[in-house]
Amino acid sequence: MINPSKNKFKNLLKKIFVYEPKNDYFFTIPEESNEYEPNINYENQQPENEKLEKQEIYSNLDVNLEFMKSKFSVLINADIIIREFNLTIQGKTYSAFIMYIDGMVNGTDINDFILKPLMQKNKDTFYNNTETQKVAITKNISVKRSKHFNLEDYIYSSLMPQNNLEKSTTFKEISDAINLGNTALFIDTLNIAFNIELKGFEKRSISPPQNEIVVRGAQEAFVENLRTNTSLIRRIINDENLIIEQVKVGKITKTPVAICYMKNITNDNLVNEAKYRLNNLDLDGIISSGQLEQLIEDSPKVLFPQTLSTERPDKVGNYLLEGRIAIIVNGSPYALIVPAIFIDFLSSPEDINLKYQYGNLLRILRFIAFIITLLTPAFYVAITYYHEELLPTELLFAIASSRETVPFSILFELLIMELSFELIREAILRVPSPIGPTIRNCWCINIGRSCC
Repeated sequence: MINPSKNKFKNLLKKIFVYEPKNDYFFTIPEESNEYEPNINYENQQPENEKLEKQEIYSNLDVNLEFMKSKFSVLINADIIIREFNLTIQGKTYSAFIMYIDGMVNGTDINDFILKPLMQKNKDTFYNNTETQKVAITKNISVKRSKHFNLEDYIYSSLMPQNNLEKSTTFKEISDAINLGNTALFIDTLNIAFNIELKGFEKRSISPPQNEIVVRGAQEAFVENLRTNTSLIRRIINDENLIIEQVKVGKITKTPVAICYMKNITNDNLVNEAKYRLNNLDLDGIISSGQLEQLIEDSPKVLFPQTLSTERPDKVGNYLLEGRIAIIVNGSPYALIVPAIFIDFLSSPEDINLKYQYGNLLRILRFIAFIITLLTPAFYVAITYYHEELLPTELLFAIASSRETVPFSILFELLIMELSFELIREAILRVPSPIGPTIRNCWCINIGRSCC
């Protein structure tokens, strides 16, 4: 028989921790017809979203404009900017528009590298109204060779001074570029769009490391911008064999992820395995390197770390020279090193700046500290419960006298101690900085008194 109080408790926990959408709302949506039409082949019919993703750009500017307005919900999106204008080339006027996201582009560059070159009166001496003429003289015979005027090539090669300029033929390509901070240029009569990189969003400057502090060593740490992080690695390894490939992870977020390795050092099978795992991730989005770490490791259920995370570019450079692979996620100031071995977690970036004797001694001390931290609570419980004869008599009497007034067992005390340390760590990280140190100090004082 099920206890009613148990069900109430389970329902209470479910109500607190589980979100369940409501079934009743204060608005109504008209129902769509679900009648089956026998003349339509539903098996071969593609979803509407897939059709839109593969849709090619039209040569009619008005159609392209309406399509992009609908795709980006311009009527309700306040940061989507569309600038319509006219450009005159060889005496003929063309309609055009640019589209970008406010806050992700550099407005000055748009004025200097897009609007000014296109909107000014273009008078090119190499082109007439319809064709380009070249005169060749052979045996006193003049021959005129004509080449039809190509608006697309003329704009690409003569009017756009921006160095990073690409042509896109589908709406998906140009939409992804706009979402990444690029600017799209549409021109009437052209069935392509120009993808212009004019990123100009705010980003954090390079600062010293916060968690991997060293006395002798570089004082630069990764930031949230992917291209800045890859440039930091390039500044350390000045070699053409350093390969930085980029893939996109996530169906919705399309997060750029960089794969860094040395072509002449890293094992090709290792590189192929890393690419395979990244390219076969079937998920909607990824935001941080911690999420990616859990998705690409060998055994997700194992509690021990299987990849090494670091915020130091010099540390990444050292591992790349050893044949490892570095994975950097856009928006995360940490790089993942794969594969990782046990000794990597006991090493410090400062070890390479010390003599090998002292560096090895520090690694040994860290290993001893790791063993003590891992096994001391278990040894204490085993000795005090089952092997009291191993303790000196004076120490055994001291432990027994201190435990006379304690109502809990040793095992329960150790669990409380471990929980207290975790709570202290959470208090330091989560509590606002003005009161965080105060809570930490008070807690440590109370724990010290209880231990004494």
